[in-house]
Amino acid sequence: MFKNLTLYRIGPGWAPTPDAMEKALDGQRFVPCPATQDKSVGWVEPRGEAHGPLVEAIAGQRILKLQIETKSVPGAVVRRKAQEAADHIEATTGRKPGKKETKALREDALLSLLPQAFSRQQTSWVWIDPERGWLATDASSQGKLDDLVTALVRAFDGLVLTLFNTQQTPQSAMTQWLSASDAEEWPEGLAVERDCELRSSDEEKSVVKFTRHHLFNDEVRRHISEGKLPTRLALNWEGRVGFTLTESMALKKIQFLEGVFEENQGKEEQSFDSNVAIGTGELRGVLDALIAALGGELQPGQVPGHEPAPAGAAPASDATPAKASDDAPF
Repeated sequence: MFKNLTLYRIGPGWAPTPDAMEKALDGQRFVPCPATQDKSVGWVEPRGEAHGPLVEAIAGQRILKLQIETKSVPGAVVRRKAQEAADHIEATTGRKPGKKETKALREDALLSLLPQAFSRQQTSWVWIDPERGWLATDASSQGKLDDLVTALVRAFDGLVLTLFNTQQTPQSAMTQWLSASDAEEWPEGLAVERDCELRSSDEEKSVVKFTRHHLFNDEVRRHISEGKLPTRLALNWEGRVGFTLTESMALKKIQFLEGVFEENQGKEEQSFDSNVAIGTGELRGVLDALIAALGGELQPGQVPGHEPAPAGAAPASDATPAKASDDAPF
């Protein structure tokens, strides 16, 4: 399920058909790590059906799924085994291994231990919106994002990805919203909820967190006037999707609220397709509203900050999260 979202802009000129994408990914299907390999990256079937398609085209959207398997051995164990080998060399030859030989002994120790190591598998969803030229993923850590972008660029010739940028930075917009003297200045279609994080940029790096707290108050404005800037802010789109916006424009803790998937309940055979259609449709609305609130997309070569973010407020919603299947991205 898309609980996090990082948005990229797809460079112009890349518009393969689903069949062409399938062909490109087929040679890079996921293969588990061999005995002495510590990492494997490859594409798996989004529906989880063995030997199924790697590209799902639903309601004009494309859904992919990347799988990463890693095996790790504790460094202390590697060093201990390498030291045992070094001690054996010293005992039998009378000399201590040098730096290069010690490094080789550690590499040999790691290779000998990898077959016994437990493996860990993680997956990352990819949503491609050809009409808008967006590529979004739920990969949240920088390491997973790097692996994903590398796998995408390796698979698809001509694909160029850049992080999506807006006229106004999320941090400056969040600062503006929280500093407003009137709630009517909050962004149109996006309601400010009750969680936020403020962080100072001085040496102390002090942090203030508000949880389940009304944010339209003097205390929040005082912290901002003292130099603490928002790094996270909980928002709500039309009472349908809740999420936390970060200073880097990542969306965290995405929740599709009660009623969004209501019509899809009890239709297991259609749940993947309908969940994708509904989920991407809702997230399109979220992203459209967010991009508009941040002044629109920043075009290449354009200087940020020339277009102010639109003002206006939507009432906060008390809607509660709805349950979604873990077998689909939404």
